[in-house]
This record gives sequence, structure tokens and C-alpha cells, in this order.
Amino acid sequence: MRFLIIFTFLITNVVANDLPEIKNIVIHKDLKAYDNLIFLNKKDQKINIKDFSGNLVLMNFWATWCEPCKEEMPSLDRLQNNPKFDNLKIFAINISKENIKKVNNFFEDLSIENLEPYFDNSITLAKKLSLRGIPTSILFNTEGKEFARIIGSIDFDDLKFIEWLKKYN
Repeated sequence: MRFLIIFTFLITNVVANDLPEIKNIVIHKDLKAYDNLIFLNKKDQKINIKDFSGNLVLMNFWATWCEPCKEEMPSLDRLQNNPKFDNLKIFAINISKENIKKVNNFFEDLSIENLEPYFDNSITLAKKLSLRGIPTSILFNTEGKEFARIIGSIDFDDLKFIEWLKKYN
């Protein structure tokens, strides 16, 4: 019995130490699998996340009118170009049915150079993923399973976040 208590304590501490010290990250104990996570590129072509198997994928949901989205987008752009992540693919998905000109202006105003805009025009993806607000970023491992969510904005340049994310690369 004493061994079981000590073992449980050690396991709990190992799991707790794996958590980054960033308040809005939720790490799933049980990974979530989805079928057909489809969204659109700026040419209205369908993109399926399954086509990016083998990559660490971050789906960031945002809108041009969202101030926290505006604040985090430049650091998200830099994360896409971070040399520590050779297989990271970031999809910045606009969920508010905004036209391409408005979205392109948003990217241009913020000097976004490493990301392309994507769209969830019918809002089916947001519903399927049970989004509660924006910005929300969903992280998928190399097998295409959701392992964590960032609810709200964060600084994607944060070294603690980068070191934690490297474990999944």
C-alpha cells in the first residue's frame, strides 16, 4: 500500500511538471481524434488536416475584430518560422465570414509574413471542435490527435511555451 501511494505521488508530480506555466493551456489526458477536419484556403479549396499527418499542427481560430487575436498574431507568425520546429504547420483560420480583402489587410497591417489565412466560412469546423470563443488554438500531435488547447491569447514567443511544445515536435 505504501508503494502504491508513493508511486501515485511520483506519477502525479511527473504529469504536473509536464504542464507549462501558462494559464490558458489545457492539456488533454485522453487525446481527441476527429474525422474530416476540413477548412478552406483563400482560393476556396478544401484543406483536410489528415493531409498533414506526421506534422505537429496548430489551428488558430481568430477574427479581424478580435483585439486579443490581433495581439497574438505577430508572435504566432514568428512561431511558424521558428527554426526549432521543422515540422510545425500553423493554420490561422478566420471564423467570422470576413472577405479576403479584409483578411489580407489584417495580415498586412500586422506584417504577417509566415502565415497564410484560412477560412471556416460555414462555421462547421468551429462547431465540430466545440469552440467557446476566440482566439483559440488547438494543437494536434503528429498522429493528428488533439493533445492540447490554448483558450484565449498567449505570447507564442514565450520560451516556456516553446520548450514545452518542442516535446511534441
